[in-house]
Amino acid sequence: MFTKPQDFAKSGFNFALFFANTAFDGIERLALLNLAAARSMFEVSLSNIESLLGAKDVQSFVSLHKELSTPSIEKGLEYSRNVISIASETKDKIAKEVEVHVADTSAKVSGLVEKALAAAPAGSEVAVAAVKTAIKSANEAYEGLNKVAKQAAEVAEASVAAATSATIKAAAVAAPKAAGKKAA
Repeated sequence: MFTKPQDFAKSGFNFALFFANTAFDGIERLALLNLAAARSMFEVSLSNIESLLGAKDVQSFVSLHKELSTPSIEKGLEYSRNVISIASETKDKIAKEVEVHVADTSAKVSGLVEKALAAAPAGSEVAVAAVKTAIKSANEAYEGLNKVAKQAAEVAEASVAAATSATIKAAAVAAPKAAGKKAA
């Protein structure tokens, strides 16, 4: 229970510190992923250029280009999945902490309000009931918003997963067609 305003401020400061550390951790992971992807793309590009320069004619150049592009699409999809995973993990970690922090703070503030209302003068029962109703309504509104936000995040994650799956299937279908044209 908050007994002093300093306790309330310290709780907020600790939460802000957690949020900053979690955000920096996510940013660091994204930066490392981006550096690895850039290095890989550079190395693959050099290799692909060497291969393309060895083409004997336009037909072999086009066939080789199609052949070399399929792994790039797969790497791009893997990169996207990794970015989504990092963002999702960071979001989940922050959301869980926000939920815990809000519940804890709400319980502590409710306790303080209950103490204050218990010391209310006689005849203020209507005001006490109004304050309790307002607190209950605020808590219910927060829970409703939290539920809607979770549902929206789940829908977004499912949509991304479906789009990724469809892209992988499309790339898998396109690769054999390109190889079949090459053989003909």
